[in-house]
Amino acid sequence: MKDIVVFSHLRWDFVFQRPQHIMSILARQHRILFIEEEIFTDEPDGYHISLVADRIFTIRPHLQKNIAYDITDRKRKLLDRIMIRENVVDYMAWYYTPMAYDFSNHLQHHVIVYDCMDELSAFLFAPPELIKNEQRLLQAADLVFTGGYSLYEAKKNLHPAVFCFPSSIDKTHFEQARQSLDDPADQTGIGYPRMGFFGVIDERFDSKLIKAVALQKPDWQFVFLGSVVKIDPQQLPHLPNIHYLGMKTYQELPAYLSNWQIAILPFAINESTKYISPTKTPEYLAAGKPVISTPIKDVVRSYGENGLVAIAHNADTFIEAGQKLLSLREEEWLTEVDAFLKDMSWENTVAEMLHYIESVRLTSKEKV
Repeated sequence: MKDIVVFSHLRWDFVFQRPQHIMSILARQHRILFIEEEIFTDEPDGYHISLVADRIFTIRPHLQKNIAYDITDRKRKLLDRIMIRENVVDYMAWYYTPMAYDFSNHLQHHVIVYDCMDELSAFLFAPPELIKNEQRLLQAADLVFTGGYSLYEAKKNLHPAVFCFPSSIDKTHFEQARQSLDDPADQTGIGYPRMGFFGVIDERFDSKLIKAVALQKPDWQFVFLGSVVKIDPQQLPHLPNIHYLGMKTYQELPAYLSNWQIAILPFAINESTKYISPTKTPEYLAAGKPVISTPIKDVVRSYGENGLVAIAHNADTFIEAGQKLLSLREEEWLTEVDAFLKDMSWENTVAEMLHYIESVRLTSKEKV
């Protein structure tokens, strides 16, 4: 298969995470056409294509505003135009969003992969038709990959070929943070000890927990890197020891991490976090940072039960964990972390995914 056509709900240039890691590796052998969700403009229906990395092209469809004609049909016709103009004839389809199946179900793919990285139907403002579209995609898909064990348990009986691929890591990148890197300019004025988080700040963020801990421990400094989406920034806790530094690039993260004492996963326990398996958990650990997390099921199962991550159920247990980790004997703990992360890499994840894809492809050839 020459090409991989990716349908994503996440934009390539937003947060560098699972889709970007996987597609960057697959691009070594395939051309990647990364189709993002459409935007609405004053221009006639069309698309913008950009080369963002070697053999990786992002395609951003744009639809003209205030046109009464059926949007799904317009997106289908635009997709057909993309396939013709970009000469896409020998390809595999890779879905991150079931919503795209509604306008792409007519395509003739060699293999269809549904890489289910999140339970999108549980997220704030999820389209009501998402569940129906996922059911249709599950019927059509050759393979279903899940981004964590909780998602695997939720999907394993919905398809005959569901495989669990939890979040992995780029160890080389994050291990840079174990060195003494220069403190970024917007962080230098923040005191110590620092407890940091990077990622999207949305409805999954436990504002009440952070506010409670920050009030009780005014000497602890909380650093948050990332965009605030889907929620009102004014509803976030704003205290002298809470610092929102905005979005940072993937390349910038090690320098920030290097100058934290503890990394945190302050996720609220609600429907939107029921199935998540945060990629940043092993990334924090690869950076050599002790971690405090709320009781996210996949974090507890993979890391908490192994003593690699402290689990905090409320402000009191968060503070207790923080005090203990600030006096942690790092050498012994890091030995355990490194042993756990030894065989974890995005390269290994992709290699195993390709094994299943090749099996499906060979089986299809035998049927023909």
